[in-house]
Amino acid sequence: QVQLVESGGGLVQPGGSLRLSCAAFGTIFSIHALAWYRQAPGKQRELVAHITSGGSTNYASSVKGRSTISRDNDKNTVYLQMNSLKPEDTAVYYCNVYPHDDGYWGQGTQVTVSS
Repeated sequence: QVQLVESGGGLVQPGGSLRLSCAAFGTIFSIHALAWYRQAPGKQRELVAHITSGGSTNYASSVKGRSTISRDNDKNTVYLQMNSLKPEDTAVYYCNVYPHDDGYWGQGTQVTVSS
């Protein structure tokens, strides 16, 4: 059984930074492409960034230049460093494989950007 556990969210002022973490259990982590997704209130879930098993990355235009996705296969963990946060980044952030698997969604971690 695969379990993905996100953490690191919180309340931050505009312009601030957060580092999200996602620990994976029950899977051969290193072989999967992984991604961060987010869902804002009243909106559909969207892809934020993904990273291949080889470390290649891609970002949504809305976060490109402000965010960095990375992975540590030894720790079975994927990270999302977010800088220069904006109120429109407010959402619940989830990790999953890429492309996503509906059986892998976790609880997510709430990010709120507000003054």
